[in-house]
Amino acid sequence: MKGEDLKEAVRVPVDTALGKVHELGNFVRDQRRNARLSLRKLSNMAGVSNPYLSQIERGMRRPSAEILQAIAKALRISAETLYVKAGILEERDDSTDPVTSLLRDLTISDKQKQVLIEIYQSFRHENELQGKGETAPATSARKVAALRQAKTAAPKRTARGKPKPQSRPKAKVAKAAPKATEKRKKTKKKKARR
Repeated sequence: MKGEDLKEAVRVPVDTALGKVHELGNFVRDQRRNARLSLRKLSNMAGVSNPYLSQIERGMRRPSAEILQAIAKALRISAETLYVKAGILEERDDSTDPVTSLLRDLTISDKQKQVLIEIYQSFRHENELQGKGETAPATSARKVAALRQAKTAAPKRTARGKPKPQSRPKAKVAKAAPKATEKRKKTKKKKARR
C-alpha cells in the first residue's frame, strides 16, 4: 500500500465513527427535546454530569454502553436504539416480529406498548386454541382491550374544564316496620320457644 492509500484506509473508519457519534448526539438531543426535558433535568435523571451530556449531544464524546443505558432509561426509550445509533449494535431487520417493532417505536409510551403487546398476544393465544379445535374464551382480546380502555377513560369535564365530581350512590334509609310486622315477629318467637 502506498502512503495515500494507507491514509484513506485509516480515514474512512474514523469518519464513520465520528459520523455515528454526531448522529447519536443529534438523536439524544431530539429525544430530550421531544420529552420536553432540559439538559440539566436529563443529566440528573440519567446520573450523568451536565457538561458530559452536553458533549454527547454535540458529538464530542462517545459514551459507554452503561451511560447510554442510563440515558435511554431517563428518556424512556429502548437502550437498543441508542446502541444502534452509537454503532455498538447493528440494526436488525425484524420486520416480521410485531412485538420487536412495537418495542422500537419511539412515538408511543411504554404503557401503550405494553397494552398493544398484551392484546396481540391474546389474539395469538385465541387463534392457537381455535386451531387445536378447543373453544377459545369468547373474544378474550376484545375484553382485554375494553378493560384497558375503561381504565384509561378520562373523567367528564364541566364547562370550566374541571373534572366533574363522581356521583355517589345514595344510601338507602331503612323504613320503620309497621306494628303488624312487629307483632308477627313476637308471635314467631313465642312459638319457637314452645
